[in-house]
Amino acid sequence: MTMRQYYDWQTAGGADDVMRLTAVLEQREIPWCMIGGLAVNHWAEEPMATADVDIVIATDRVEEAVQALTEAGFKAGRFDWSINLTGVSKVSVQISTEDFYREFTSRSVPADVHGILMRVAALEDTLAGKIKAYGTPERRASKRQKDLADIARLLDSHPQLRMKVPENVLAKLEV
Repeated sequence: MTMRQYYDWQTAGGADDVMRLTAVLEQREIPWCMIGGLAVNHWAEEPMATADVDIVIATDRVEEAVQALTEAGFKAGRFDWSINLTGVSKVSVQISTEDFYREFTSRSVPADVHGILMRVAALEDTLAGKIKAYGTPERRASKRQKDLADIARLLDSHPQLRMKVPENVLAKLEV
């Protein structure tokens, strides 16, 4: 079983949704990148399946992207901090509209994640995003624990990043 087949199996057809998402954004040349778990999967030694697809889009192109993605079959819901999209699979796409991620697209890199070509946030941006997510107390405890595990995965693969992790987070990792 290939990585893409495994991802597709884990997400009930999510590979097709992710490929459609990336194709729409690339065809329109909209600056974007994956953040969150899929970006971690690119940078970490061992990938983990996730049905959460977190992305950031250049601020001035968000509305164009949402329109193009809804025309491509995604359904959109708006929240204060994000625009959420659903396709036909278990994949849940969340477009972050937080200023924190604004510059990530300019530093993104091409990547093959689960056999799908995409753009991902730069390594240090991926770590910074996970540290921010972990430090958000209103997030569910289970999500914050996954964020902590993702930070650990990044440090396992890139120990030089340890100095970029706050001491209180390192203490939780017992690294």
